[in-house]
Amino acid sequence: MQKSNYGYSVKTNLSYDEALKVATEELKKDGFGVLTEIDVAKTLKEKIDVDYRRYKILGACNPHFAAQALQAETEIGLLMPCNVIVYENDDKTATVSFLSPRTQFAATGRNDMGEMVDQVENLIETIARRIPEA
Repeated sequence: MQKSNYGYSVKTNLSYDEALKVATEELKKDGFGVLTEIDVAKTLKEKIDVDYRRYKILGACNPHFAAQALQAETEIGLLMPCNVIVYENDDKTATVSFLSPRTQFAATGRNDMGEMVDQVENLIETIARRIPEA
């Protein structure tokens, strides 16, 4: 797993379809559901006739933490859900990447949410570590 300034990325030996399935299953293990699924390749092809690799953005949400965040600040919904991307590499394997909740919520400037954000960050990092690496 590689950690960047804004998330966690795992290059796998899994196919794109397998990686989508594994990512979704691993998120569920920690109470996250996939609320939205954006097929980037399909959208680019339909809207501007551009071919792009297989690439999906999953909008993952843990209702327990979402409720806590929304009770603290109604506008926090602008930062939800947690994004996860799955894309096909040139060698037909896949990469799964997770946005860091800590980075995402830093935009609020609210230190009083730190404990909850740390809990979500730890869950996302744990989930990323369970994705099988190449």
